Amino acid sequence: MNISRRRFAQAVFAAPAISTLGFFPARAGAAPDFRYRFAHGFPLTHPVHAYLKIAADKTLKDTNGALQIDVYGASQLGGDSQMLSQLRSGGIEFFTTAGLILSTFVPVASIYGMGFTFDNYTTVWKAIDGDLGNHIRGAFQKAGLQPFETVWDNGFRQISSAKHPIVKPGDLKGFKIRVPVGSIYTSMFNALGAGPVNLNLGDTYTALQTQLVDGQENPLVVFDTAKFFEVQKYVSLTNHIWDGAWLLAGHDAWAALPKDMQQIVSRNFNAAGLTQRVESEHVNVALQKKLTDLKISVNSVDMSLFRKALTTSGFYKAWQAKYDRQAWALLTKYVGELG
Repeated sequence: MNISRRRFAQAVFAAPAISTLGFFPARAGAAPDFRYRFAHGFPLTHPVHAYLKIAADKTLKDTNGALQIDVYGASQLGGDSQMLSQLRSGGIEFFTTAGLILSTFVPVASIYGMGFTFDNYTTVWKAIDGDLGNHIRGAFQKAGLQPFETVWDNGFRQISSAKHPIVKPGDLKGFKIRVPVGSIYTSMFNALGAGPVNLNLGDTYTALQTQLVDGQENPLVVFDTAKFFEVQKYVSLTNHIWDGAWLLAGHDAWAALPKDMQQIVSRNFNAAGLTQRVESEHVNVALQKKLTDLKISVNSVDMSLFRKALTTSGFYKAWQAKYDRQAWALLTKYVGELG
């Protein structure tokens, strides 16, 4: 997958300049003062992995080798639940995954994933970069984690199937679908009559291949990079959840970095995230044609039918009761009333 390093460089150098030479003198051949691990579960061919490495390389350069961040993708250091546990215990220093997965530790992190609420990027970024995102970032900080300002993009999630296209709620009845570990996924697909099965991403291909599950749901970029097109025949453009990657640092690891080094890390990873968002959107759109060329049946759906089914089932009302009033008010400020 082509990643534009020129775009990234433009984003980084458009940011306010921070002189590093005075803080980090030349260190020819010296070992880094800090060597941190950044872990995630995305495939190694995914844009998130590529841009994390670019930002890590830029950070190494800007600190003159004082801070080395090694990026471990494809669940090399464990599944999402294990990596979150390692982040909290200090086993790893940085981690990124979806808020819906992080909600097992910080419940409000799942609120933007109510299902069939966001239908375009304009609204997503207003909410995530605005009051709703700030509310979630505050919850991470209270839980002892340091969130980065920029949330990266994984795209809108779509449903794939080996059996038949999913174009209306009734098509999900009895449908065994792989979903990540996160109660909102399970709750939403149960409300739509499906049979959700919680699996880490690294186990999904085998589950599809052996027909343990009938289908899965992920942004197209994951469908492509994980090669699910080899074991699935249909993709439905449900846009049922927008999926963002929240970058987090462990509290102690972050606090151990000098302030000037923190500034460099924040600058580089936030700038990389802004560029990655643009790249990710372009990739997900372009993949529709690629999948069609691979003889995958790509189907459009009427999102309002699914939203109506969730309203009728009481899904939105049940989840509203799980969040504080402020969080729910901030969500509906951007997407309108639910349920």
